[in-house]
Amino acid sequence: MADETYPAGHDPDEERDDNEPVVRDKRRIDPETGKLREVPGDPGKDEPVAEQGDAEASREETGFEGPDVEESLSDADLDFLSGQSTAEELAAERLADLQRVTAEYANYRKRTEASREAERERALGDVVLALLPVLDDLDRAEKHGDLEGDAPFATIAGKLRATVERLGAVPFGAPGEEFDHNEHDALFQQPSAEVEVPTISEVIETGYRLGSTLLRAAKVVVAVPQE
Repeated sequence: MADETYPAGHDPDEERDDNEPVVRDKRRIDPETGKLREVPGDPGKDEPVAEQGDAEASREETGFEGPDVEESLSDADLDFLSGQSTAEELAAERLADLQRVTAEYANYRKRTEASREAERERALGDVVLALLPVLDDLDRAEKHGDLEGDAPFATIAGKLRATVERLGAVPFGAPGEEFDHNEHDALFQQPSAEVEVPTISEVIETGYRLGSTLLRAAKVVVAVPQE
C-alpha cells in the first residue's frame, strides 16, 4: 500500500474503522537504531529542583506555614538541645509535668463526682419533699390507731414509707432523744424533773434527711430541766 501523507496534527487513527484493530509500538528499544527511546514522564529523568524562592512563593500563595520549631519546644527541651541540661534533668522535668497533669485530672474527677452526687441528692430531695405531706398524714393516722393490723390502709402506708427509704430519705426525731437545735425545731418547752438536759418529749412532725442534706427539721415538744 502506498504511503499516505497527512497534514500536521492529523491522526490517521481517526479515519480507521471502529472495528479495525489499532497497533501501537510501545517498545522501549528502537528496532531500527537499537537505542533506548525517550518516554515522557520517565522517573529516571532529572526533574528541576524547586528553588527556595519558589517554595516561599508557594507558601505565600497557599497561606500555609509550617510549625515553628523553637516555639513548639519547651525551655527544658531547648536547654537539653543546647547542652545546658542533662537527659536526667529533662526526664525529671517531664516526670514533674506528668505528675502535675495527673493530680489536676484527679482533682477534676473528684469535683465532677461531688457535683454529680449533689445534683442527685437535690433531685431525690425534691421528690421526697413532695411526699412529706402524705407521710405526715400517715403519722397522724398511726397515732389515732388507723394503721393497726393488716388493714389495706396499713399495707399501703408501709409500702410508701419503704419506697421513701429506698430513695435514701432517713426519718429522725423520736421521744427520748436529746434535743439538737441543728436538727430539731422546738415548738414548746415543758419543765420536767425527770430530765437533766433538754429532751424531746413529743414529736409533732418527723424530720427527714437525705445524705448530707437536711430536708426538714423535726418539729418537737422539748422537756427542759426544772430550775
